[in-house]
Amino acid sequence: MDVRSFTVGQVAENCYIARPDGGDHCIVVDPGDEPERLLRAIDELGVTVDAILLTHTHFDHVGAVAPLARETGAEVWCPEIELPVLADIMAFVPWPGFGPFESWEAEHSVAGGEHLSLAGLEIDVVFTPGHSPGHVTYAIPGESALFSGDVLFRGSVGRVDLPGGDWPTLLESLGTLVDGYPEDTVVYPGHMGITTLGAERATNPFLAELAGR
Repeated sequence: MDVRSFTVGQVAENCYIARPDGGDHCIVVDPGDEPERLLRAIDELGVTVDAILLTHTHFDHVGAVAPLARETGAEVWCPEIELPVLADIMAFVPWPGFGPFESWEAEHSVAGGEHLSLAGLEIDVVFTPGHSPGHVTYAIPGESALFSGDVLFRGSVGRVDLPGGDWPTLLESLGTLVDGYPEDTVVYPGHMGITTLGAERATNPFLAELAGR
């Protein structure tokens, strides 16, 4: 799989453009900001965007959804619980100085348990709340890949001090990922660097509680 990472916006969020090796159709995961840059990259790659997938709807992950969807014609998959947030983004921006971002009505909702066949990729939707109420992870087992949003980072995990955040719930979601996929699974997180589940099992201090379950 060919995955291109773009760190965008004031909060340094990672957006991903992913496609099968040599493919001319792609998915875009969490387009958070800088739509012109992302559209330019899509044009330079010569790919058609088949879908925009959202792990959750915090503003730094969805700020470029509307312009990207409008310009590419791609439909949007959004966590079901968080559809109202995407539909009224600025009402949920907790701090001044961010935006304005354009809202969007998602064409599809996901809640976990779905299987999506998009752009030549076979994608499982995994419900991983705790950072936000409806958060999902997009797993591509055939490519040993997880798009983990703000659940699992390299050396860290998602914050739980925003509305709907909850540490016991996040810990359960982390267990779902850490126990459910092989160590060589590549983790493409919403912030910071790309990692693997094996590396996080071995070194991530926030996963220590899982070892004692």
